Amino acid sequence: MSTLDVARAELALAVLYLNKAEARDKICRAIQYGSKFLSDGQPGTAQNVDKSTSLARKVFRLFKFINDLHALISTNVPGTPLTLILLGKSKNALLSTYLFLDQIVWLGRSGIYKNKERTELIARISLFCYMGSSICTTLVEIGELGRLSSSTKKLEKELKNTDKYKNEQYRSKIQKSNERSLALIKAGLDIVVAVGLLQLAPKKVTHRVTGGFGFVSSLISCYQLLPSPPKAKAS
Repeated sequence: MSTLDVARAELALAVLYLNKAEARDKICRAIQYGSKFLSDGQPGTAQNVDKSTSLARKVFRLFKFINDLHALISTNVPGTPLTLILLGKSKNALLSTYLFLDQIVWLGRSGIYKNKERTELIARISLFCYMGSSICTTLVEIGELGRLSSSTKKLEKELKNTDKYKNEQYRSKIQKSNERSLALIKAGLDIVVAVGLLQLAPKKVTHRVTGGFGFVSSLISCYQLLPSPPKAKAS
């Protein structure tokens, strides 16, 4: 491929990525929490960026609660343990509730809904739902990693006298394990972010800690949404 062809392919991937509302939301989230880290809760430009970006992100999430509502009523993957199914459904229910309540918060903070006290109460309830969904996600990922580890070890025994890295099934399991490990790290970071936003431990989880953890979590989300590069055609 020529340099121009490579540039075209990379630009096409960038366009594909930025066309996703979810990707734009996560980029804005990185800006929001990066600003929170810089401001450390002190008035100024960084705090203004944090607040304005937080409000702007809520527009990206309008009616997004339908996604998790659909996942909540969808059928489960055959063979999934009941515990993981219940945790997964709990995560969907809590996240859907958080996203629904977040729309009311947007109405309040944009001045459409006039009851400020009710808006702040709903905002706090929604954050507890977010924290609950992150805890459920953490437990699901731990459970799924355990299942993957068990099946991978079983496959390793079957491939004992061969090069396991040439086995497509083995490589697939390793890739899934890496993806779930990253999702586990992100869920753990999001729990800390929720604790910080709720100010449950203000001395330990400060504005700067919340901003730092939220920024790293956002970068992981941006990475997870990257499109797969096209496979090179055989000449």
